[in-house]
Order: sequence, then C-alpha cells, then structure tokens
Amino acid sequence: MSRSRLPAAVRAVFATATALAAVLSVFTPVSAAPSAAAGPPRYVALGDSYSANVFVRPWNPTDGCGRSYRNYPHQVAEELGLRLVDVTCGAAEVQDGVLGPQPSSKVLGPPSAPTAGGWPARPAQIERLRADTDYVSVGIGGNSLGFGEIVTQCLKRGLTTLGLGTPCTKHYTSGEGRDWLAGRFARLDGEFGRMMTRIRERAPHARVALVGYPAIVPTNSGCHWGVWRQLGTVAKGDMPWLDGLERRLNSLIAEQAAAHGATYVDTYGPSRAHGLCAGAGQKWMYGVRDDLTGDGDQTDPPARLCALLPGTGATCTFVHPNALGADNQARQLRAAFERFRAPVPAAQRS
Repeated sequence: MSRSRLPAAVRAVFATATALAAVLSVFTPVSAAPSAAAGPPRYVALGDSYSANVFVRPWNPTDGCGRSYRNYPHQVAEELGLRLVDVTCGAAEVQDGVLGPQPSSKVLGPPSAPTAGGWPARPAQIERLRADTDYVSVGIGGNSLGFGEIVTQCLKRGLTTLGLGTPCTKHYTSGEGRDWLAGRFARLDGEFGRMMTRIRERAPHARVALVGYPAIVPTNSGCHWGVWRQLGTVAKGDMPWLDGLERRLNSLIAEQAAAHGATYVDTYGPSRAHGLCAGAGQKWMYGVRDDLTGDGDQTDPPARLCALLPGTGATCTFVHPNALGADNQARQLRAAFERFRAPVPAAQRS
C-alpha cells in the first residue's frame, strides 16, 4: 500500500521509538523486587485499540497493531520518566491478545491494508510482564464483549428502519440477542478474573491500573442519523442503550479492579461532554468514518469495504478516541500513577 511521505520530524519520532523498542526487547536479569538502582521504573502497557490509540497519528506502521506514538502509555511514560514496554494492539481480546497469542486474522491495522500475506500473529502481551515490573496498565474487554459486532448490528438494524424506533435495543434485550449478550458478559467476567490472577503471578510487586472506556455517546444530543462522522445509520433511539452497554462494561472492569487489588481509572466521567456527537473541536471520539487527528500527515487510505461507505471522512476510524481523547486517557492514568507514588501517611501504613 502506498503512503504519503512522512515529514522529517515524524520520521525522527519513528526512529527514536524503534531504537527504544530494540533496547527494551533485551531481557536483563530479574530480581525478586524492583530496585531503584536498576534505572527508571518499568511500565508495561497491555490493551486493545483504545489503549494503542489506533488512528491517532503518528502510529507504528510495521506490525498491524496501529500503536500510536501519542497513545496514553507513551504520554504517561514520558511525563513520569518511566521505562515503557508498550505491547497494546488493535483488535486485541483478553484471551486472544493478552493471555494468549493474537492470531493473524485478528490483527487489523492500521495500516488497514495489510502487507502481502497479512499481518503476523502477535505474542501474548502478558509475556512481557516480569518480576521487576513496577507499573502495569490494562485497557481491554470491548473486543471480547463483541462491541464491534454490536455496533455493526445496530448500523444494519437502524438502516432497515431508516433511523426510526429502537431496533437494536429490542434485539439485544429480548430473545437470542439478550441471551447472546448475557453469555458474552459472563465469559468476559471469567476471563478478566483469570487475567488478573496471571498479572499478579508474573508481576507481584507492580501497581496495576485497569483503564475503563471513555464516553462514546453519553447523550444523543447533537446526533443525526446518516452522519458517518457520528454513528452513521444507528437509530438515535438506540443510543441510550449503547451508552448503558458501555457503562455496564466499565462497571465490570471496576469490579474486577476492586476484587484484585488494582486501581480503576475512570475515563468515562471526564469525557461525558465530549462524545462523538459533540460539536467541532469538542468531541474526543472518532465516528464510524472520520478525519484523522494527531501529529504529522500520516494517512490510511480506506480499505475496500470502508470505501463503500458514503461518508467523506478520511478512513473508517470506527468509533475510537481521537487525539484529544488519547490526551484525556493520559491525564486520568497519569493521575492514578501519581497517586501510587505519593507517600502513604503513617496512620495508614500496615
């Protein structure tokens, strides 16, 4: 796939990040606990496309994970002086991505048009955790729940009713749709529990933060049917249900954090006024097909199916945080990590 030539400044960012990744890939002897003499604290970022911040320029074009150099792990590591190991990857799931390898069929870019033969499978992200890991962030769960499939169903059902009624809500709150969704939530809960146990086993001294999902459509105010920079053909009446689904997912993540001694990072609350139907300059989310944001002029020509959508946005960003959304995620995680570093009052020490 041809891409426009990147400016020198962006190429320099790529070169620096590549060199850093090479250094971090070298395994050094581990100790039983973190050591101040070992250098900057080691921070491992695990997660899916919302943590990789896919489609936020500039991203790594080499492995199909779409990992942005402006994603919240990079921002937090730079601001707090942490040694980052970022293995976040677009389309990752709890099982197929964090606990186990992410198969090639589930590595989707960007770049959205893969290299010849497709993108290679990715190793299990959890393998990068070690006994000397100091900080861990995990942003995962939406793909395991099937959020992309759910939105696609809502797009199709909203199209058949020309945006009238609540066709998607009806599907997922009765009959087979309700049973399917209940099964997905039950499976995700079990997978999360196993993941948290494994994280504690591999990084027993690490401070762990579970990052929730930011607000997508907390209100349907400003939303219009058929606008692809928003939710396309999703019926406006179905948007409250979609918001409730996201809040339910965040509640599951928060409960898992509490059950396993981790910290839940709320990115939803601070972003409530900045959903994808907010006005220009105010939205922190991409719509279904939207213009790219971030640094530089990197492009992602729309794949064949994306090109069929009537929207005029640059590519199929399919409901992800934009650059401002990534900045919000970074602010919330940075605050959580700073609380980890704050001295514990004597009265609270065990």
